[in-house]
Amino acid sequence: MKREGKKLFFIYNPLSGRGQIRGKLFDILQVFSGAGYEMTVCPTKGPKDATERVAELPDDYELVVCSGGDGTLDEVVEGMMRREHRLPLGYIPSGTVNDFAKSLKIPRNMVSAARLAVEGKSFLCDVGTFNDSHFVYIAAFGIFTDVAYSTRQDLKNVLGNVAYLLEGVKRLANVPSYHVRLVSEEFETEGDFIFGMVTNSRSVGGFKNIIGSRVRFDDGLFEATFVRTPQNPAELQEILAAVLIKEIDSKYMYSFRTSRLVVEAEEDLSWTLDGEYGGECRTAVIQNHQKELRIRAGS
Repeated sequence: MKREGKKLFFIYNPLSGRGQIRGKLFDILQVFSGAGYEMTVCPTKGPKDATERVAELPDDYELVVCSGGDGTLDEVVEGMMRREHRLPLGYIPSGTVNDFAKSLKIPRNMVSAARLAVEGKSFLCDVGTFNDSHFVYIAAFGIFTDVAYSTRQDLKNVLGNVAYLLEGVKRLANVPSYHVRLVSEEFETEGDFIFGMVTNSRSVGGFKNIIGSRVRFDDGLFEATFVRTPQNPAELQEILAAVLIKEIDSKYMYSFRTSRLVVEAEEDLSWTLDGEYGGECRTAVIQNHQKELRIRAGS
C-alpha cells in the first residue's frame, strides 16, 4: 500500500564506489516513488555537506535515505544525532568496503537496499560518541587506520579493496608505537601499542568477525581490541598472522567489552572514525549510547 504524501530526503555521494550510483539512480528513485514518497534528492558537494543538510532538515520528513560509503553514512549519522527530532534512516551502500552495511545485512545490490529502506522495519542501533563527535561502527588509531582516508579516491574506484592493501603495505617498513593508558570499568592498563580500535561491527576493513562473533548492535557495549608494540620483526609477523586468521592472540592483544573507555596518550594521537579522519587529541572519551539510531536493517 502506498503511503501518500510522505516526504523522503535522499542524499548520496556521487563519487563513492566508482560512481556506481549513476547507473542506478533512476531505479532507486522509482522504488521511492512506488512506495508513495515525495522526494528531495541531494548529491553531496563536499566534506561534511551531508552532516549539515541532515541536521538542518525540517521535521516534516518521514525518512532519510543516504547512499555512499561508510564515511558518507558517518556524516549523515552525525547530522541526525544533532537533531532534536531524529528520523529513521535507510542506507544504500556504494562504497569500497561498506563494513557497517555488511554487519546489518543491508543488501549490496543498490535497488534491493532501496527497497529495504522504504519497506523494512527500523532497528534501534547503538551509536558512539568520541569526545564531541559521533561514530557508527569504529574509532581507531595506529597502523593502517589512516589507509581509508589517505588512499586517493581514484585508486579506490579503480582497484577497490586492493587499493587499501597496497597503501597499507607501505606502513610495514616503519611501524609507529604509541604510549597510552586505557581506563574503563572492566579493564585498565598502560603500555605501548601499535593499534587500537573500539567497534560496533562484525566486519572491520572488510575482515569479518575480526573482533569476535558475539557482536550485538543494540546491547550498549563496544568491542575493544588493542595490539601491543612488538619487540622484534618475528613478533610483528605473529601479530599480522593473528589478524589475518581473525584470532585474538592474548600474548600481544587485549580484547574486552565496555560501554565507556578513556584513552589517554602522552602526545596528540590521530584517530579515524568510520574510516574518515577523526582528528588528533591526547584524551579520547569513547561512550556507547544504546539504541539511539533508528536504521532500516536486514533480517
